[in-house]
Amino acid sequence: MTPDLPPGTAELDEHECWELLRNQEVGRLAVAIANHPDIFPVNYVVDHATIVFRTAEGTKLAAAVLGVSVAFEIDGEGDGEAWSVVVKGRAFEIENMYELFDAVDLPLYSWNTAPKHRFVRIVPEQVTGRRFVIADRAALHQSEEHSRRSPPD
Repeated sequence: MTPDLPPGTAELDEHECWELLRNQEVGRLAVAIANHPDIFPVNYVVDHATIVFRTAEGTKLAAAVLGVSVAFEIDGEGDGEAWSVVVKGRAFEIENMYELFDAVDLPLYSWNTAPKHRFVRIVPEQVTGRRFVIADRAALHQSEEHSRRSPPD
C-alpha cells in the first residue's frame, strides 16, 4: 500500500494500469548498462499481460536481456489530469520458434524504419500507476512570485 498521497493524486489499480498500457504504443524502457542508467523510447504492444517490443542488435537488446531487471514507463494527460504507469520486471528475448511466429503477427509497428528483427518480452513483477490533477501553472507562478517577495518569518 502507498503512504499518504499528495492532494489531487490517486493510485491506479492494476486493471486501470493495463487499460492505459493497452491504449498507448510508445513507452520508455529503463535499463542499467555497466551500472549506469539509460532510457530508450520503444514502440510496444501488450500481449497476454506482458510488454513486447522490437529492437535491433546492440546496447538496448543486451542491456534489457542481460540485466537483472528493467523498468518500463508510459504517461499521458488530458482533461486537466495526467497519469503515469510503471512496469518493473524481467526482459527476455523471444527465441522459441512458435512464440516468435506469434510475435511477428502482433500489431507492433516501429516509428523508425531501421530493421528490428529481435523481439523482447517484459514479464512484469510489479505494475503501478498514479493519476493526478495538473496544477494551474499561472496560479503556481503567482504563488512563487509572492513567496519570493514576502519577507521571511
